[in-house]
Amino acid sequence: MVKRKSLTRLLAILLLPVFWHSFTGAQSNTADQSWMKLRQECLERRRRIIFNNDGNEPVYFCNAATAEELLRSRTAPLAGSQADSIFYCTWSSGFGLFTHHTKVGQPFTTREAMFSKNRTQEFLDKHLDPLRVMIQFAHENRIELFWSMRMNDTHDGSRTDYGPVMFRANQLKQEHPDWLIGSKEQPPKYGVWSAVDYGVREIRDLAFRYCEEISQNYDIDGIELDFLRHAFFFKRSGAGELCGDAELNQMSALLRRIRQMTEELGRKRNRPILLAIRVPDSVEYCKWIGLDLQAWLSEKVVDILIVGGYAQLNPRDYSVTLGHKYGVKVYPSLDEPRVRDESARKLRETVETYRGRAMNAWQAGADGIYLFNFFDPLSPLWRELGDPGLLRTRDRNYFASVLGVGSMPVPHQKFIRVPTLNPSSSVVISGSSPRGVEFSIGENFLETNRKPRITLHLEFKDSSRPLRISLNGTQLPNGIPHGDWLEFPLQAGMLHKGMNVLNLEQPSSEKKAVSLLDLYVSVIETAPP
Repeated sequence: MVKRKSLTRLLAILLLPVFWHSFTGAQSNTADQSWMKLRQECLERRRRIIFNNDGNEPVYFCNAATAEELLRSRTAPLAGSQADSIFYCTWSSGFGLFTHHTKVGQPFTTREAMFSKNRTQEFLDKHLDPLRVMIQFAHENRIELFWSMRMNDTHDGSRTDYGPVMFRANQLKQEHPDWLIGSKEQPPKYGVWSAVDYGVREIRDLAFRYCEEISQNYDIDGIELDFLRHAFFFKRSGAGELCGDAELNQMSALLRRIRQMTEELGRKRNRPILLAIRVPDSVEYCKWIGLDLQAWLSEKVVDILIVGGYAQLNPRDYSVTLGHKYGVKVYPSLDEPRVRDESARKLRETVETYRGRAMNAWQAGADGIYLFNFFDPLSPLWRELGDPGLLRTRDRNYFASVLGVGSMPVPHQKFIRVPTLNPSSSVVISGSSPRGVEFSIGENFLETNRKPRITLHLEFKDSSRPLRISLNGTQLPNGIPHGDWLEFPLQAGMLHKGMNVLNLEQPSSEKKAVSLLDLYVSVIETAPP
């Protein structure tokens, strides 16, 4: 009897590690499942509009160092709007300068020249950290708050007034000129000389530490790594060369490191820190400049993909399909147009054009709209762009191209797969070369009982020259002249949801070519009085 008890006790001792491993393993598996469910819930939250704020308020716009002043100019009126997320950048330029409390980076406190109203130091002295103020406002109004870091903003290399001042204020760049891609005396062939070189280990370490410090000290919902301000990271790009495995691996290792850190800290606080990236909308171009976008998506390194900038390279559904393939949310960035022609730019800056751009993004399957460099909190767009149903009741414009060829630090023209039509990038039609122009419409006009007034507007260098014009295979009657523009009233069924094609052909007897300068479709829901 004693021997049997001893044997039982011995077996219990021997099997205890097995049972314990099984028990803790089950607990770990349950914890992982709970964590992944929580992560997915955070990822799936509604983001109708994401507002990117470059954080310039404490530097330029505050008349006093108070929370009310900080929120007044751009943020407070957004309460109750469709802006479900704020991506807040604590100062825009350059690498290592911030307006939040930092020991790793450097507070941007200079009051030289155009920065004479900079109240950053006043805010920090009063323990009013601008980032904490924004987080508190956001969470009190059920708004998500991401900290946004511009990976290589190079405004400090500008020749304008603010460039030299910002560069002088940057201790990192002053003390380590060898960490930059170039110098004012020896600038790179492409890009701005003041960019930091991500081929330098210390720069990658600092980028990580900036993110780590924020994640440890602030109640953020996520981090955005903004690779579009500015898209220039390696010396090979400065020389116009394709980045290789070395550059791709260096940047990918940095992202994996940031991801691992945010996951560990998120688990400790039991609330995920999501990771968003803002990049050019082309896998090939990203790889050209050292960003292995395909690998980041396939490895689940990022949660949110922001695409766009001052150049659009692919149709919107290209990025939506790419991101959704890997379970990543996709938000097209609607940046302000910078086409050279002033009248063309003004047409593209209207609320009607922003509505059309948003409709095209929704039609492509985007998860929401991202607004960049759009700072008027009283604009009706904050209460419209996130609702395609509401947009269909508002006047709107659809352009063949809002951004034109656009601009990037490293040449991107060979990667463009969308129309670039604008007065600086015209389409030439001659008797020997009929031309087709594509443009996107973000809705089916036959799906609604509404009967808007739809007009096709074409701008020509010489609108008096004879042309045969057809839309989606239907020949159009003569247009109504309006200066250098011709206007064509359209029936709802003449336009397709998605891509449409306008064909232009000159009679063979005509010898002089005609240039199409611009194209847009206006949709007027309410006739003028």
